[in-house]
Amino acid sequence: MSDKSKPVAKARAISGFPEYTPEIRRAELRWIDAIRETFERYGYVNIETPSVEEVETLAAKGGDVDKEIYGLQRLNAEGEDKGARLALHFDLTVPTARYVAQHFNELTFPFKRYQIQRVWRGERPQEGRFREFLQCDVDVIDQDGISHDFDAEIPLIALQALNAVGAGPIRFMMNNRKILIGFYEGLGIEKAGDVIRVVDKIDKLPVEEIERILVEELGLPADAARACLALAQIRSTDNSFANDARKLGVENTLFEEGLSELTTVMDRLNAADIGDSVVEANLAIARGLDYYTGVVYEAQLIDYPEYSTICAGGRYADLVGAYIKRDLPGVGISIGLTRLFAKLLKEGEIKPERASPTDVLIARFPENDVLELDAIANALRGRGINVEVYHEATKLKNQFRYAERKAIPYLWFAGDTNEVKDLGAGAQAEADPASWLPARLKT
Repeated sequence: MSDKSKPVAKARAISGFPEYTPEIRRAELRWIDAIRETFERYGYVNIETPSVEEVETLAAKGGDVDKEIYGLQRLNAEGEDKGARLALHFDLTVPTARYVAQHFNELTFPFKRYQIQRVWRGERPQEGRFREFLQCDVDVIDQDGISHDFDAEIPLIALQALNAVGAGPIRFMMNNRKILIGFYEGLGIEKAGDVIRVVDKIDKLPVEEIERILVEELGLPADAARACLALAQIRSTDNSFANDARKLGVENTLFEEGLSELTTVMDRLNAADIGDSVVEANLAIARGLDYYTGVVYEAQLIDYPEYSTICAGGRYADLVGAYIKRDLPGVGISIGLTRLFAKLLKEGEIKPERASPTDVLIARFPENDVLELDAIANALRGRGINVEVYHEATKLKNQFRYAERKAIPYLWFAGDTNEVKDLGAGAQAEADPASWLPARLKT
């Protein structure tokens, strides 16, 4: 009997921290398994880093991380314990860099790793933005230099992982920062990084506003600003982007190097099986973060073009260098699983799965010996079948109702002769625990 005088806390979810019913969570787990299997098919190994890092470690990435991270401290912290020394990680890149530096002598290079973990970020909750979310990262890090083969392999893995979960057609856009930096250098622009950060907003601001910022705030000559915008508006699903870029009349070695590298990646991805997805050279893509040094990637849902980027990454030179005096460049990409899953769930493209993984419910009546029921259940479980024994001896209608609510497909009746009832088809037949299989396990 409940105590009505006992105070009851209000049950409510916290904004930006998604949680699902069992039917939806099972669908999410299926996604995680499919992505994990895709990563492993290419030989990438799994690591898991702690949810917590030192604030100093997270800050080594640079930028306004203090606006993003959630610090940790005890509620009754006093004296030296006051103030957060630890924080929840806001991405998986920084923890990976720290991990590689710490375990450098134990790892085999190139180090091909993936992580599927929750991260926490100080976002303002809205569609596509969460405070807690799952990221699926795949990266390869090597010593001194890293093969350009990985520039194509990493996006191909991501595309195949997205296809594996049925995410729908993806527009996978790519650029190379060498193209941008070399082009800007060829125009005589000294602060290429500032221009990159402005041009990277071309899909968010009108072209006229981008040009105004370049001229009035960055001080670019009008003809140089127009050339930057002309480059940024080049798009192609084949290698025609390279000739279009050269027609702008800029000559620069780094520019040509970037065009060559992006051409190779486009060739390899267009030759691969990527289903209904589209690979696009998009010379506006810049990934405003300064640590990217070569190819960069962004992906969007073709059917929902206004929705946030669902996958992004690129080549970087020195992330691990913040923690170890070694040259350890890498290439990586991150799939925003929660962002993608939440959108497709909202649009009705993800269907709830069965509420329970149980294949068989073993009915229980007063005349049954529970040890015999356990023996049947264990025989079935030993052959990979998911089994529940009903938790009490009761009326059959109660057990039917339980099986129906959990969408359990079979009901098992123990006795001198064992029988199993297919609750969907309504058929009932004899069954041997040593040989019977549910439909999902039949070959």
